[in-house]
Order: sequence, then C-alpha cells, then structure tokens
Amino acid sequence: MKIIGINHDMYISSAALIVDGKIVSAIAEERLTREKMTRSFPHNAIRHCLKKANLSLNQIDYIANSYNPSVHFKKFHPIFSNYRRFRGDYFYSIPDHLINKISPDNSESEYTKQEIQLSKNKLKVFYINHHLSHAANGFFLSPYKKSAILTADSAGEDDTVNFLFGENNKLTLLNRMKIPNSTGSFYSTFTEYLGYKPEHDEWKVMALSSYGSKKNKFYKIIKKMVSLNDDGTFSLDQNYFKQHIHVLPNFYTEKFIKALGPPRKTGEKFTQRHYEIASAMQEIFEEIMFHMLKYLNSRTKSQNVVLSGGSFMNSVLNGKVRENTPFKNVWISSCPDDSGQSIGSALYLYNNILKNKKRYELKHNFLGPSYKDDEIKSILNKFKINYKYDKNIPKTISGYIAKGKLIGWFQDAMEFGQRSLGNRSIIADPRYNISKEKVNNAVKYRESYRPFAPSVLKNEASNYFVMKKNDEIPFMEKVVKVRNNKKHLIKAVVHKDQSARVQTVDKISNPKFYDLINEFRKLTGIPCLLNTSFNVNGEPIVSSPEDALKTFYSCGLDILVMGNYIVQK
Repeated sequence: MKIIGINHDMYISSAALIVDGKIVSAIAEERLTREKMTRSFPHNAIRHCLKKANLSLNQIDYIANSYNPSVHFKKFHPIFSNYRRFRGDYFYSIPDHLINKISPDNSESEYTKQEIQLSKNKLKVFYINHHLSHAANGFFLSPYKKSAILTADSAGEDDTVNFLFGENNKLTLLNRMKIPNSTGSFYSTFTEYLGYKPEHDEWKVMALSSYGSKKNKFYKIIKKMVSLNDDGTFSLDQNYFKQHIHVLPNFYTEKFIKALGPPRKTGEKFTQRHYEIASAMQEIFEEIMFHMLKYLNSRTKSQNVVLSGGSFMNSVLNGKVRENTPFKNVWISSCPDDSGQSIGSALYLYNNILKNKKRYELKHNFLGPSYKDDEIKSILNKFKINYKYDKNIPKTISGYIAKGKLIGWFQDAMEFGQRSLGNRSIIADPRYNISKEKVNNAVKYRESYRPFAPSVLKNEASNYFVMKKNDEIPFMEKVVKVRNNKKHLIKAVVHKDQSARVQTVDKISNPKFYDLINEFRKLTGIPCLLNTSFNVNGEPIVSSPEDALKTFYSCGLDILVMGNYIVQK
C-alpha cells in the first residue's frame, strides 16, 4: 500500500511517501526550492519521493492531505453556491448544496474523501483534520501502544487544541478547543509585540525569555489575560488578542499596549522590560500547557503522553513536562510542527481510517536525499574544487575541531524536521565561548543571545546534563539544565539560564556522527560538540552538495566535509 502525504499552504510545505506503513522518504519543499518556510504546493518534494522509490503517481494508492476543507462547509453559503463566477466554482457549490441537503447542521467529520480520475487509475484523496494529522505524526511514530495525546498550535481548520487517547491503530478524540483560544495565538502575539515576525520567529522569543526573572512585575499583568477552566481548557481575554480577526492589523490590541507599554520596533535594542515580558509570557505559556496536560492525565490515567503541533517546538516547555505533570514518559517527534503533517496525514489514513496495524517507530529522521561518494566527487570535479579523500574522516576532522576550526558537515541522508541532527550540520568546539561568537559572526549572522545546541554521546549525556541515565533526546526536542560541575567545560553550549537544548547521539542511529564526537572525546575528554544547522540566516538547511558548496564559499566556514571528501579554503 503506497500513500503520499502532503502538507501545503501551512508552514512548512512537505511531502512524504509511506509504503505499507513505513516511511520511505520525506522532505520539505523549502530544501529543494531554497525558499525558506515556503507554503507553496510541494511539487518538487512529491517528485523526489516518487523518484527515490522508482514510482509514478499512477502507482500511488492514496493521497493524504493534512487539512480538511469540508469543515468550512458549516453553513450553506448562498453567495458562492447560488451565484457562480466561473465554472470552476462547481467544485465548491455542488458539495455545498449536497452537504446542506444531507446534513444541514454538518456535524464535523474527521476527514473528507475525493476521487480524481488519472490516465490509468482513480486516485483517492483524503483530507484529514489538521489536529488529527498532528496527533498521528506523534502517536504512530512513538514507541507506545497506548498513550495520551495533546496537540496544540495556532489553529487548524477551527481547532486549536485536541485532547486524545491513542491505542494500537486508533485515535479517540476526548475534547477540543477552537478559535480564538489558542496557545499559538498567545505566543505569536507576544512574538509580534517584541518586534519579531509572528508564526515565524517564536523560537527567538523563547531564547529571549531566559534573560528575564521569574514572577516579575509583568507576570500578574499577563496572567490576567488568561483564564484556566475546570474542564482542562483555557480562555484568552479577547480584549487583548485579535490574531484571528484578519481585517485588522497586528495580533495585539490597544488594551494590550496599555497594559504592557509600547511594542518593540524591529531592530530596536532590547531593554530589561522586553526580557521581563518574554520571561513572564513563557512562564504563563508553560502554566497553560501544564494545566491542559494535568486534565488529560486525569481523563486517560496514562503514564505516557505524546505531544504534537507547533506549540511543542518550544523545547524549553518540553523539557519541563515530566517534572510538572503526572506523566512519566514524554514523546515528541522530530517534526511536531506543520512540516511533519505530510507524515501525520499519511499515517492517520493508513492506521486510523484504513485500520492497518501500527508498525512504525521513529528511531531517526534521516529521510531525505542522500549522496554517495562518487556522486559527491563528480560534483566537486564539475566545479573544479580542490579536495582531499580521507579514509578516517572522524579522526581527522575531530583534530581540526579541537584546533578551533568551523566545520560544514554533510553526510548521508538529510534530516526531516527543522533541526540538524548530524547529517547537515555546522560543527564547532563546545569548550570555549569564542566558538559561539565565531559561528555567529562568520556563519549564522543571527542574534547573539540565541544559544547553540550540544550533541552528546548518549551514554555520557546524564554526566553532563540533568537527565536520567537512560533518557534520550534524539531530536533536540527538549531543553534541560547543565550539571554545575560541567558548565565550565562546555561554555559555548550553555545558555543564560544554565540550560542547553540537548541532542543525544547513539551509534546505531548515526554511526558517523557518533564516531566524530567519540574521536573528539578521545582528544579532549569532552563527549559533545556544538551543533547547529548547516545554513546561513534566512536560508533553508542545505540539501544537496551544490547547496553545501554555495553556503561554504559564502560564509566563514573553514572546512567542508562531504562524505569522505575534505574541502578547505
């Protein structure tokens, strides 16, 4: 059974190919078009998935899309359906008439099905509810047979939060929240207020929040904007928020400005007031999430929880769930944001609708394009690049890192998700603050307050970070505290609040990256490296050798490693 899952017109367009319940390939459209966070239809991503499996679209059994437009046929629309502008309006007006005739109240369904006649077969298209796709992207990739599930984002169709329970191949909806009460809306409003692009730069505000103090004077002001309800939901005081009123500019109101003061202008220098507002907002955002999770636990009595949706890109929150809720086990995929919806919609169709057995557990996210040494060599020769072949790349490159060199690291299949996990990475020495400054000044060109992540050998992680011995953070999805006796050893990856967004690396999932870190450990005694995504600010992560070469020669990297080939300037 072959299913193509797609996400488009949401951040970030992507496509995935699922064969008999297993992910064959998945890629975001931005990596191929080089337009960061593109929402355009994933033509190139679909083409890549089909090419990798040597398939044509005629051989695909189903298409799954991560948005259900039939939800918007809520009330018969006479202007569109009785007075067409052109014949293409029939695609709207006929379903609208029929749905109104069959079910005037239009009870919400989990999906809508459509058939498209291709040259050789009928292609069945399923439009899956957005939050159910999020839930599937979490639960059906998790190691759990049973689990509570919470999804949260800005909005999908009308939903903003879903409370669910997953068991085997079935997801059951327990409760839901709708526009305008939204964790994504709450966070994005403050993102815009603090001078950044909403629904785009939230992680910058998350990093900024560490520079403020807890329970500061803005905490009580912002707390008044939110009500926590007895049924596990929450309400935003709409006198302060207006993200979902599309005819009005800005996500915040005049009352919001009156309560907190004038908004920061883009490019304006940060003041302590900005730090304090960001800190108070992050603190209340976490309280909202813990409130919903405690309710979900009371409903399900589960020890396991799966978290999915754009709000769970907040790694600071993610690292605190276990200590602030009754859940003992927390799982988040590598792509809880909309980019993962191509996988989610396909898995929801395969498992929940077609009722196939849950069979996939995500051990790694290296699902994108890969290049063999002979392909890399051909491209290097094409551009007349000087290079060296090295049989022991980990040993050679670890020596360069220990000498302070900045490395572009390009290996095997590209990661799927917004974080580089050792195949499309920029690598530096974590021991000295100068490494952070060098990466920022020479490569990333981003705000100096934003931290870089440590990639650490899994068996050493609990020695350096406040984690249990067997804990894993494979997708850099959680922030944890650095142990007091280790902070001075890895200064470049310790954030302002003495935390770090950790990635644990094991030899089975990524042997090359593991060997690189291990060789660095042999040289220095430190079992981790500074790891950030292989791109310059404003561009997507590199996908092809050509992308890597272009980025390498347009920034301050010292060495580029592709496969077993080393390129120096």
